[in-house]
Amino acid sequence: MALLALSRSDCLLRRCRHDRITTTTVASSSGVQRQPRILILPFRTFRCTPPAFRIPSLSSSRVLPPRAVSGDILHDAGATAAVLAGAYSLVLGFDQLTQRNLIQQKLSRKLVHILSGLLFMMSWPMFSTSMEARYFASIVPTVNCLRLVINGLSLAKDEGLLKSLTREGKPAELLRGPLYYVLILIFSAVVFWRESPAGIISLGMMCGGDGIADIMGRRFGSKRLPYNQKKSWVGSISMFIFGFGVSIGMLYYFSALGYLELDWGKTVQKVGLISLVATMVESLPIANVVDDNISVPLVSMVVAFLTFNT
Repeated sequence: MALLALSRSDCLLRRCRHDRITTTTVASSSGVQRQPRILILPFRTFRCTPPAFRIPSLSSSRVLPPRAVSGDILHDAGATAAVLAGAYSLVLGFDQLTQRNLIQQKLSRKLVHILSGLLFMMSWPMFSTSMEARYFASIVPTVNCLRLVINGLSLAKDEGLLKSLTREGKPAELLRGPLYYVLILIFSAVVFWRESPAGIISLGMMCGGDGIADIMGRRFGSKRLPYNQKKSWVGSISMFIFGFGVSIGMLYYFSALGYLELDWGKTVQKVGLISLVATMVESLPIANVVDDNISVPLVSMVVAFLTFNT
């Protein structure tokens, strides 16, 4: 039985090695048979079945971890609360200065016009890199928009708000220039955000250019434009200079933080052209038809979009 088992084992072994071993018998001249010579042929390649790994699904690999998502939401919510508190403090501070007669009402209104928009734009890097960050940022001007609508419709009365944002203290004034102003802030944040020069330049021209033009024109604008007696040469020149300077400064601010990559030689020329067009539009006698807080930023957006995308 042992011999039979060995014989069967030897037979199986030879069958397994048949594909790679060949034996040849060589006869000598004396007729004596020599030991067989073994020729080893190249091994065959066998297809091995890989181990069964667990491959994650495509959908699960694209979903951010819950902790990262919740972290972005908390981050943006905190930034929104901080910017909202800053905006409220800014308006409240100028309200107090106006009520104490430490600053004129007209100057207070223009300083709020200049600073609130620029500070709001400078706060954009505080928000996360998520797609929803722009909507969190737009909450700040949206709250101010609701506040203007409520007081403009006389549903509530805020004397400090009327003194700091209106010329004659009438609630209906809040539904014109100030309301258009915050709507432009919302539009620029949601549509253009930090990655487009168009939104940045439009706010720079509206806040820096138009705001400072009014201050300079009222104080030093004795010589009026021939086609618009309500505008002065000093105001228009200030509009161009400060609109250009503020826009370049804000572009550099976002470029230094890595949101924009600009060719500064061409950028200076393009911003100069945009400032010139916006200044011409601001000087036209169309304020009774289209408010400056609409015409100036919208024209700046269109020209900036066309020049920076060609």
